[in-house]
Amino acid sequence: MNYAGMPMGMWALFAGSFQKHLTDVLGYDEAAAKEITKAAKPKYRQIIADVPEFEKADRFKMNLVNCAMLSAFILSMPRRPEVAPLTEYYAKSMMTKPMRWFCRKSGKKKFTPQDVAGMKQTAALRAADRNPYSWNMEYFEYPDGSGYEARFSACGICTLMKKLGLYDLTPAMCRLDYTMSEAGGASDFVREYTLASGGPYCDCGYKKRAAR
Repeated sequence: MNYAGMPMGMWALFAGSFQKHLTDVLGYDEAAAKEITKAAKPKYRQIIADVPEFEKADRFKMNLVNCAMLSAFILSMPRRPEVAPLTEYYAKSMMTKPMRWFCRKSGKKKFTPQDVAGMKQTAALRAADRNPYSWNMEYFEYPDGSGYEARFSACGICTLMKKLGLYDLTPAMCRLDYTMSEAGGASDFVREYTLASGGPYCDCGYKKRAAR
């Protein structure tokens, strides 16, 4: 994957937040946080370089780039974090003001014909059949009209984390689905399984939220 473009832009947007929360969540002092961030950038670029380019219609490129950034920071830490503090670290690092704005904007389109059509197109694409760092999903509408579920049988994050020897830490990323849905304001996120926790698939359910 070419570093110029989205990967470079995501580093510019989020690296400062990832550095900040090394201190207030994981307990590193400011000097150590700067050193970790300095070491993480070349690791991030190398991870990105080793990933195949995504198809233009693939909507999950950003998910993989986010995983690459978190992985680069983990690999640059002098001590390996546990899942619970890493979950908090990742959520706080990602949920910057621009990200919250993005979630609210996306929430306004949730369940619209455009949103549903995009989900169906993604299901039909089956991008992971050609790129192991992408995702395959099925789309299911709830019979009662209360929302829909995206059910994933292949996950690019799982693939990358396995390659990097970080697979046991993958659940720290899965929790962000709840956080982003809450920030969007249009849906309640429901889940039974994740691949990373040994489930048969990852289910991402979105229930329409009653007007408040």
